[in-house]
Amino acid sequence: GDGLPAVSGLPPDGIGVQGMPRCLEERADALAEAPVATVVLSTHERPESLASCLHSAARLDYPRFEIIVVDNAPRTEAAAEVVRQMRTEIPRLRYVREDRLGLAWARNCGLRLAEGEIVAFTDDDVELDPHWLSELVRGFSAGPRVACVTGLILPRELETPAQNLLEQFGGYSKGFAARLFDSNGHRPPADPLFPYAAGRLGSGGNMAFRRALLCEMGGFDPALGAGTPACSGEELIVFVSLINSGYQIAYEPGALIYHSHHRDYCNLSKVIYGYAVGVTAYLTKYVVEDPAGVLQIARRLPAGLRYHLDPRSHKNRNRQAGYPGELARLELKGMLYGPLAYLRSRRASRRLLRPGDLTGSRFGAGQ
Repeated sequence: GDGLPAVSGLPPDGIGVQGMPRCLEERADALAEAPVATVVLSTHERPESLASCLHSAARLDYPRFEIIVVDNAPRTEAAAEVVRQMRTEIPRLRYVREDRLGLAWARNCGLRLAEGEIVAFTDDDVELDPHWLSELVRGFSAGPRVACVTGLILPRELETPAQNLLEQFGGYSKGFAARLFDSNGHRPPADPLFPYAAGRLGSGGNMAFRRALLCEMGGFDPALGAGTPACSGEELIVFVSLINSGYQIAYEPGALIYHSHHRDYCNLSKVIYGYAVGVTAYLTKYVVEDPAGVLQIARRLPAGLRYHLDPRSHKNRNRQAGYPGELARLELKGMLYGPLAYLRSRRASRRLLRPGDLTGSRFGAGQ
C-alpha cells in the first residue's frame, strides 16, 4: 500500500526504508488538522483493569483530546482513586459517576459531558494502541457521510480454553481490511442480513461518532446493553439506524485495541448468552419503534436462521471440532429470550428517566 519494494530477506542491519512511508505521511497530515476528541471510558468495579487501560491511554498519539471516565453504579471509591492518581499522566482526565446501572446510561452520561467534535467509546478491559484514536478519527474521511467509525479488537492473550472458545464463537475482530458500509452498495459480501446482522459492522468497545449527530439521535437506549436484562446491543441498533438513515459506517483496522477475554468457562458462557439476548433484543426495539420494519426483518428471517445455525455460515465457520454444543444451545436460548428481555428492560429503564436524559428514542428506518 505504501509503494515500497517487496521484502525478500532480513539483512543484519534490518529493513531499510528511504523517507517516510506513505501511510505515516497520511497520518501526520491528518493529525495536523485533527479536531478535538473525547474518549468516554466506562468502568464498573475493575480498578486494576481501569488503571491498565488508562496507562495505555496516556500514550495516545493525538494532539487534542480529553478522557471522561464514567464510573457506573460504583460500590467503592476505587475507580475514583485510580483517576486521581492518573491525572499527572493525563492532564485532561475527568471522573464522573453514573449511579444507574447499565452501560448505555454510562455512555450517555459521558456523551452529555463530552466537549470533542468526535466522541470515541471504549471500556476498562482493553489496552489502547498509541495510534488508536488517530486512526479512529482519520476513518471519518473514508466517505462523504461517515457518521461512525469502528476499529479492530484483538485478544490481549489466548492462554486458556475459554479464551480460545470465544475466538471460535466469533471474537471481536472484523478483519484486517478497511471497509465502508452504507445502503448504496457498500456492504459485507454475500450478506443477506445487511444491516441487521450489525455485529459485522463493529463492536461497542471500539467505536467513535460525530458527537452532534449521536446526540441528535438520542444517544444509546438505556433499555439495552450490559447491566440490563437485555444484556447487550445498545450500539448495534445505532449502527442499523445510521445505515437505514443514509449515513455511512467506516471500519478502520488501524484503530487497534487489545481486549482481555475472560479466562474461565463460566464467564465465557455468560458472555455468549448475553450477546445472543442482545441480538434479538435490539431487533425487538427496532420493530417496536418502527412497525414497518417488521416486513424488512421478516423477509430476512430465513437467512437469519441459517446465519446463526448453519455451521458453514460466516458467523460459525471458525468453530472447530469439539466446540461445546452447550454453548450453541445457550446462544439459541438467549436469542429466544431477547424480545421478552427488551420489553422488561424497557419498562424498568423508563422508571429511571430524568429530565434531559438521552434515551436512544429517535431511531428508525428512514428517519
